[in-house]
Amino acid sequence: MTLAEAAATLFRGTGEVRALARGLDWSATPLGPVAAWPQSLRSTVRTLLSSQYPMILTWGPEFTQVYNDAYAKLIGAGHPNALGGDIRVTLAASWDTLGPMIARVMQTGEANWTAALPLLMERAGYREEAYFSVSHAPAEDDDGRIVGMLAVCSEVTAQVVGERRLGLLRDLAANAGETRNVDATCADVARALSGERLDVPFALVFLREPDGSLRQGAAVGIDAAHPLASAEAGATWPFERALAGETVGVGGLGTTLGMAGGLWGDPVEDALVVPLAGEAGSEPLGVLILGVSPSRALDEGYRGFLDLVAGQVSTALRNARAYEEERRRAEALAELDRAKTRFFSNVSHEFRTPLTLMLGPLEEALRDPGIAPGSRKELEVAHRNALRLLRLVNTLLDFSRVEAGRVEATFAPADLAALTADLASTFRSAVERGGLALRVDCLPLPETVFVDRDMWEKVVLNLLSNAFKFTFHGSIDVRLGPGPADVCLTVADTGVGIPAEALPHVFDRFHRIEGTRSRSHKGSGIGLALVRDLVSLHGGDVEVRSTLGQGTTFTVTLPFGRSHLPADRVVEAGAAPDEGQARGYVEEALRWLPQVPSNVVSLRGSLEEAPSGDGRPRIVLADDNADMRAYAERLLGRDHQVVAVGDGAAALEALRKAPADLLLTDVMMPVLDGIALTRAVRADPALRTVPVIMLSARAGAEAGVEGLEAGADDYLVKPFSARELQARVRANLELSRLRAEAQEQAVQTRKMDAIEQLTGGVAHDFNNLLAAVMGSLELAERKVTDERALRLLHNAMQAAQRGARLTEQLLAFSLKQRLEAHPVDLNGVLSAMAEQLHRTLEPV
Repeated sequence: MTLAEAAATLFRGTGEVRALARGLDWSATPLGPVAAWPQSLRSTVRTLLSSQYPMILTWGPEFTQVYNDAYAKLIGAGHPNALGGDIRVTLAASWDTLGPMIARVMQTGEANWTAALPLLMERAGYREEAYFSVSHAPAEDDDGRIVGMLAVCSEVTAQVVGERRLGLLRDLAANAGETRNVDATCADVARALSGERLDVPFALVFLREPDGSLRQGAAVGIDAAHPLASAEAGATWPFERALAGETVGVGGLGTTLGMAGGLWGDPVEDALVVPLAGEAGSEPLGVLILGVSPSRALDEGYRGFLDLVAGQVSTALRNARAYEEERRRAEALAELDRAKTRFFSNVSHEFRTPLTLMLGPLEEALRDPGIAPGSRKELEVAHRNALRLLRLVNTLLDFSRVEAGRVEATFAPADLAALTADLASTFRSAVERGGLALRVDCLPLPETVFVDRDMWEKVVLNLLSNAFKFTFHGSIDVRLGPGPADVCLTVADTGVGIPAEALPHVFDRFHRIEGTRSRSHKGSGIGLALVRDLVSLHGGDVEVRSTLGQGTTFTVTLPFGRSHLPADRVVEAGAAPDEGQARGYVEEALRWLPQVPSNVVSLRGSLEEAPSGDGRPRIVLADDNADMRAYAERLLGRDHQVVAVGDGAAALEALRKAPADLLLTDVMMPVLDGIALTRAVRADPALRTVPVIMLSARAGAEAGVEGLEAGADDYLVKPFSARELQARVRANLELSRLRAEAQEQAVQTRKMDAIEQLTGGVAHDFNNLLAAVMGSLELAERKVTDERALRLLHNAMQAAQRGARLTEQLLAFSLKQRLEAHPVDLNGVLSAMAEQLHRTLEPV
């Protein structure tokens, strides 16, 4: 067999390596001609050539290589020169690692297995980081001597690098989920990136400042003081392009950067400059610079990984910015809250002095038996409202103290059942006058309860006041009794109830439920919030349950004993309760009840106007504050008929019962508020011309605009003077009168226009008819010869001509033309008429 035939036989088959091997001059290699190869070598070569798995055989002391197609792909540029060559030359870069392993196998005859073995490969023009799972086995000749090595290997670079990169992204994602500020997030990002330097040899984070400049946020793998780590290094880093949204690659950094990287410590030459994306539609948060490993090609996969790194960093920074903004908002709200609390506290203190100076003289004056009845009534209104204002001021002061943590509670043992029953009984008169039943059931308690009596009064009275305000039929139940470890107070009503969506906000300060029917819309909006805070100071809790349309139940629980209370605030005896506090709550509740005005009587639920017949303008007044209604009635009652009602629905009914000249309405009212009432009036054709003056305690341009947009003619802010109210009423009534006169004048004008149009048409028709008559008379005069007949025709012609002149004047009037005035000889006119009448009436 010739040498060529031997090679053709051994390397028979398809494939690149077989084709190369068939043409290779093996006699020029250490293995010699194929025909001289031992059978063991041939058998091993056949085995590896038929395998789809990467395999290589080295034979003899020169480590001559024979491999298959799959292995040829692993060595890249080393193929095809490696075929028949020395493996120590082909894998010179990795021989320090592979050589000892192969030598050990050949010396001991024991095969090995190494997973993910890192090898330095120079198969793509650079010192590449690569990983292989390799098995080395001894290769024997025909005599059984170990003369070579058979290796089976597979490249796992993609898996190793992929898992490493995935771990880095996972660490960055974990940091992105943390709620930290921007600086802490930059430190977290730096910590995550510093843990994996093979893929990101260095990194720089630059953050955009509000003025558009950049500042360094983090530096990883590079000294923070390095010239390239500065925001001033714009000559190297294309910041402007990156801030415009472009990812830019930068090369040739080896000398300037002076950094080694990658698995083999080669100079880092390249980096990517990536924008840190902000929220959608917003400018980038900054710029991220990521170094590129010199041991990996910057291919599509590597770029994609670096983009993901930038995305994770962007997400972390966005979350940090959002956290900082939210914290700033929270701090601003907290500061605003503190300022509001200080304001309430200061204002409350400031109010108490003038209120004391008001209440003192008022009480002295009311004790004077000689005061006139009319004056006494005025003083009682002033005193009652000053007391209400003092109660509101005290509530604000209590609330501000609790909010500021400056409240000084004094807890003493109390007969809570008797105290609660007494407080509830003070409301009985108001509840029963409101048509409700009050049931009080306070059981004796087996253990002592320590409370601040003043605070407990406020808790019970606020809950009762709230129940009475929103209950129109049925009952209010107050129950107190022992529980397993505490005392339980419930205040239950059969009122309007609370919508489910509003229940979580019932104890929020200043929260009001819009559109809910109540006896009054007056109030500070902090009563229930104060209840919650006062109960909390006692170590207790308050809850609410409600069903819309069926009622509401508030439940307060307080622990027995004193162990839960501050020891320095517990005393053996408390102060006596303030009797005036309960009276203030009750008196205010009584003012919520409807009161029939002097000139309006209630008949089976409807309003009937008391007969007056004095011709005074009729005013409908709507306000849910009884004192305000009485005050306005006294101011306006002398010159006007005033129909005073307590809510918007009653006002609308009064307007529809009888014509009114003006509507005077408050804004905040139960059933139907002033805004809704005004809109209803403007939507009713029969009422839309009624002038409306809106009264409100809400000052400010926005409040006035809202009222005017609803259709009000005027807006008056409380408090107002008597003269101002009277002047506004007079002005609006006068404007209404002028508007009515203007409308009447417009009606008359339209009538005159119609008459003129009719007159013009009639005059036009008369002209046509008279022209025909005069033409006929003229023709007749020419044909008639009888003197008497001519005289009659002549008289008819004169009458027709006179009718034509009158018609011309009528037409001129209809066209609003100026008539020409001329001197007239009335005697001549009368003589002519007499002559004409004589000729006309003369016997024929």
